[in-house]
Amino acid sequence: MDETGFRKTLKKFGKKEHVIDGLVNQVRTFETYLNTQKQVACEAAGEEDIAGYIDSLPKGQINTRIRGIAYYYHYLGNEALARMVSGSREKEIAKSRHIFKLSEFRGVDQAAVKKLEEHGIITVQHMLEAGKTLADREELAWQLNIPPQTILELVKLSDLSRLGALKSVRARLYYEAGLDTPDQFTWWEADDLRKYLVEWVQRSGFDGIAPLPKEIQNAINAARKLPGVIEY
Repeated sequence: MDETGFRKTLKKFGKKEHVIDGLVNQVRTFETYLNTQKQVACEAAGEEDIAGYIDSLPKGQINTRIRGIAYYYHYLGNEALARMVSGSREKEIAKSRHIFKLSEFRGVDQAAVKKLEEHGIITVQHMLEAGKTLADREELAWQLNIPPQTILELVKLSDLSRLGALKSVRARLYYEAGLDTPDQFTWWEADDLRKYLVEWVQRSGFDGIAPLPKEIQNAINAARKLPGVIEY
């Protein structure tokens, strides 16, 4: 592991020293596993090696023990493996996350939501599965007699929910402000996005407040690690 370079990069990301120590230790533990079980270095590991390590971890601890590995592969420029690790972590987080129902989103067409519920599409996860592609969404709109734009709106709100800790009002604010998919967050810096959202709330008269800087930074960090699951 290139610990010196990795630490410098994490510091540039704004990570505090104790957080950096924890992330580095996660990579060290992973490296020890690879050396003893696979006889390969982190830089030479593949998807099967990573999957084996994740399977070896105690259930309930995966989320807190692989975050640093995702950061490390991002540092190495191996985005495929970074996305794989982040995807595994996202699945673990989802297991403990509140199962958000489509009906909980603010400002959605509840009549359309009712039709979807009758069709077995109740939660954001159901919506993400049912609306992955344009063809899926068009078929669903035709089958249930729901406007395609309403289906797309619900898919986008569901996609935004993957950013984590996203409440009904916050999802609506992001959507209305033009941050309607996770990738829209990836090219923003937190201070600039905070300023944009504060001004947008004031200008639009939105019934709610702009998110705090830490929440915005968390959303940006999450968006940069999330694997894409929807074809827009």
